[in-house]
Order: sequence, then structure tokens, then C-alpha cells
Amino acid sequence: MTNPADPPSAPATWNGGWLLQGARHSPSPNFGPRPDGAHIDLIVVHSISLPPGVYGGPEVEQLFTNQLDWTAHPYFEQIRGMEVSSHFFVRRTGELLQFVDADARAWHAGPSRWRGRDNCNNDSIGIELEGLEGEHFEDAQYATLARLCLQLAQRYPVAFIAGHEHIAPGRKQDPGAGFDWPRLQSALGWSDTCFPRDTLRHKVRPD
Repeated sequence: MTNPADPPSAPATWNGGWLLQGARHSPSPNFGPRPDGAHIDLIVVHSISLPPGVYGGPEVEQLFTNQLDWTAHPYFEQIRGMEVSSHFFVRRTGELLQFVDADARAWHAGPSRWRGRDNCNNDSIGIELEGLEGEHFEDAQYATLARLCLQLAQRYPVAFIAGHEHIAPGRKQDPGAGFDWPRLQSALGWSDTCFPRDTLRHKVRPD
């Protein structure tokens, strides 16, 4: 079994923390520097759709680039003025967008804690999947997500991958029960220790 430190067979091409192959760049103003000595070893998987359950539109990209028309849908009043971002966004079709240089700190995790560290924005990379928490995701999304994780592990010391629900339990529920963690692990070939304990439902993990 491979580990996250093992590079994918086809090396990715980067310009700093910008992925140059297979990603459309849509720079967000919502980012900042990582703290000195940040060890970027965590990938956080999220899900998002705007309005909730509606797919394929420009609204998520508009939100992350501070261009969303808050009056365009009643739901948007609940998030009016929000300034957030993720590093990457995977559409239902598998299309990949990048909003923030992965060397920088995106605003995706909020109050959070994982592997004994608070404020996961400091040392994680956020990937949003177009979808509704608890619902299923598309084959094309799993393919893009797995490829992206391998590309990130080529550049960063990735050792863990978790959902937003795992780093902010009780506050967030995404990507939810519809996300197939065993499928992602199978595609990546990464050790059980890289994943949250409750995600690999087909396995029994020792204490």
C-alpha cells in the first residue's frame, strides 16, 4: 500500500501553489498568509451548492470571489456579506477550479481542530465538492478528487484527509453520509491512518 508521500505516476506541474494542469484559475481575494512554520499535512473535504441542492450555476464561484448577488435568491440573505474561500472546487462534471494559491491560507475551515491542532485553516488545503451534505457525489468528482489529492501529496507533506464534519463536529455536517470514503481510499491507496476512524466503514481498525 502506498503512502501520501509517494508521488503519482504523472508529476503535476505547479507555479508556486497554483496547479497548472487540469484546473481553471478563478482567484479569490479571501485568503492570507499561513503562519510561520505551518506544516501543510491535512486535506479537508467539503460540500457546497448554491442555492442548496442547485447545481451547475455560477453562484459558488461568485461567493468565493465576492461577486455573489445577495438579492438573487432568498437563501442568500442567510449568508449575506460572508467572505469565504476554498483552495479548490470540484463541479458535478469533474471540472476543477482553483481559487487560492495552495501555499496560502484559504478561509474554508472556520473554528476547527484536528490531529491535536486548532484552526485548521493554518495548515490544511480545502477542497469543496459541488453537492449537498448527506447526498451522493458523481463518479467524475471522485476521479478529479483522487487525482488532485495525489497531486497535492506530491508537493505537500500530506498525512491526513478529513471532512469538514470531522474537524468541526456539531457545527458542520459536510460532506456527510453520502460521501464514499472507502472509495476515495481505494483510489488513493493510502493507509487507514490517513483517514478519520469512522469513515472506513468496510474496515475494522484496532484501537
